[in-house]
Amino acid sequence: MRGLLAFLKDVWRLSLPYFRSEERWAARGLLAVIIGLNLSLVGMNVVLNFWNRAFYNSLQDKDWHSFIDLLFTWRGGDKGFMPGFCGIAAVYIVVAVYSTYLNQWLQIRWRRWMTEKFLTQWLADKTYYKISLLPDASSIGTDNPDQRIAEDLRSFVNNTLGLGLDLLSNIVTLASFVAILWSLSGAFTLFGWNIPGYMVWVALVYAGLGTWVTHLVGKPLIFLNFNQQRVEADFRFALVRLRENMEGVALHNGEDDEHRRLAERFGALIDNWWLIMIRTKFLNAIVAGYGQIASVFPIIVAAPRYFSGAMTLGGLTQTAGAFGQVQGAMSWFVTSYGNLASWRATVDRLVFFRRAMDAAQAAEPGLLVTPSSDGGWHVEGLKLALPDGTELLHGATLTLPPGRSVVISGRSGSGKSTLFRALAGIWPYGHGAVRRPAGRALFLPQRPYIPLGTLRHAITYPDGADASDAAVRAALRNAGLGHLEPRLDEEDTWTQRLSGGEQQRLAVARALLARPDWLFLDEATASLDPAAETELYATLKVELPDTTIVSIAHRPAVAALHDDRLVFQAGAGLSPAAAP
Repeated sequence: MRGLLAFLKDVWRLSLPYFRSEERWAARGLLAVIIGLNLSLVGMNVVLNFWNRAFYNSLQDKDWHSFIDLLFTWRGGDKGFMPGFCGIAAVYIVVAVYSTYLNQWLQIRWRRWMTEKFLTQWLADKTYYKISLLPDASSIGTDNPDQRIAEDLRSFVNNTLGLGLDLLSNIVTLASFVAILWSLSGAFTLFGWNIPGYMVWVALVYAGLGTWVTHLVGKPLIFLNFNQQRVEADFRFALVRLRENMEGVALHNGEDDEHRRLAERFGALIDNWWLIMIRTKFLNAIVAGYGQIASVFPIIVAAPRYFSGAMTLGGLTQTAGAFGQVQGAMSWFVTSYGNLASWRATVDRLVFFRRAMDAAQAAEPGLLVTPSSDGGWHVEGLKLALPDGTELLHGATLTLPPGRSVVISGRSGSGKSTLFRALAGIWPYGHGAVRRPAGRALFLPQRPYIPLGTLRHAITYPDGADASDAAVRAALRNAGLGHLEPRLDEEDTWTQRLSGGEQQRLAVARALLARPDWLFLDEATASLDPAAETELYATLKVELPDTTIVSIAHRPAVAALHDDRLVFQAGAGLSPAAAP
């Protein structure tokens, strides 16, 4: 368990950048106003404490005029000025409403800023991809990044503001009411010792014991809350995966297996939740008992002075109220322990996630990518490995000249796709030099990525939004998807509406629209029948005459459409073969 000081430093590092950002003046201004409003509420509680004494004294004295004045207007005269309850309540309501409103305003601004920063870092330099390749991502806190960005950031902002402002209010409350309680409680003689302000000391001992016991009982909640967020996200991710792959599950009749695995994940969620329930039950028993005793404890302690005549009824209620404020402020840790445990778990998750992103971005790239001088693609001394260290390629040299199409074949799992990832500059597990030519390169994997949105957006992804309607429709027709033209601007879950072959055709339409200088196809037409695959390659040759095509393929008919052929063997490298 990390120490309190380290935890507070983490909170500071997560919070400070926003208040130093381009939004710093608005953020600081909102925070200052919110703090001022919260402190105003404390001040009004002090006024209500004195009003309470005057009001109950008017009841004890049967003073009707003071009673009415203290309710509706104000009381003046020799007894001192005291505003009426209606005025105090009206101001209190306005301050409380705007304190909450401005707090929520600051929350959404802060969350928006942090979300943008985390998204930017996560997407920059392929960080999201690099940390996904780690063999045991959960061990360094990179599991479920979607939850960390969507849920943990929201929880962090809410809890940091809520708990921070609450702590500040309680500190000011303590400072304000401890002086009142000290003056009201008088002295108490115990075993010959005269103890001034004895009720302050009683409140301190009472709150100290409650805090100590609460921490002992509630400490395990920190880890349990951390783990609950993880298992909740795992279960939600499994449900999303099932939704995204409904057809595959249905074709395999995999409902029973999916149900079993979902039940296992939900079982882990339930098991951890039971532990939280049991621990929370003990914690609530302490907090509830502590609060119930606190409701009568100050009256019992102050009763001897009241019955001796040293204190009026108003003085008794004022003393009880001041004691409650002091005891409540001192007991902030007790009453907020559940939120503190959840807050700490959230901070830990965000800190681990950010450290993982920092480490991914700071890691030295194994592959040195530099510009090519002759327009070709060159690889020298290339070594490729899997994340677990298994070597795929060692000391390979490769040249891909512009204008000559190349097909790469080899056994499945030998590392052909990894070679393409290295050429694209996204594979971190390797060494060597890659000299990349100028111009645009487009890589189409076997399983195309189809973003959310309209069919037009899917074709023009990621940066072709300005493409003309005629060009988009022509690309769709040339890729063999002309029947989808009427649905171009229709939003749908296209990964479920389109077959595997249609999804690959859509990716080819994207290439026809983008017209790259280099097109890398990683079995990007393997879901099509041989005749359709051959036809689509012929279309690429005709529509993209200036594009150099490099393919990973196994079918001889596809290989025959290329100028050169390379055979990939794991551990041995690439060797040329005569074009068929």
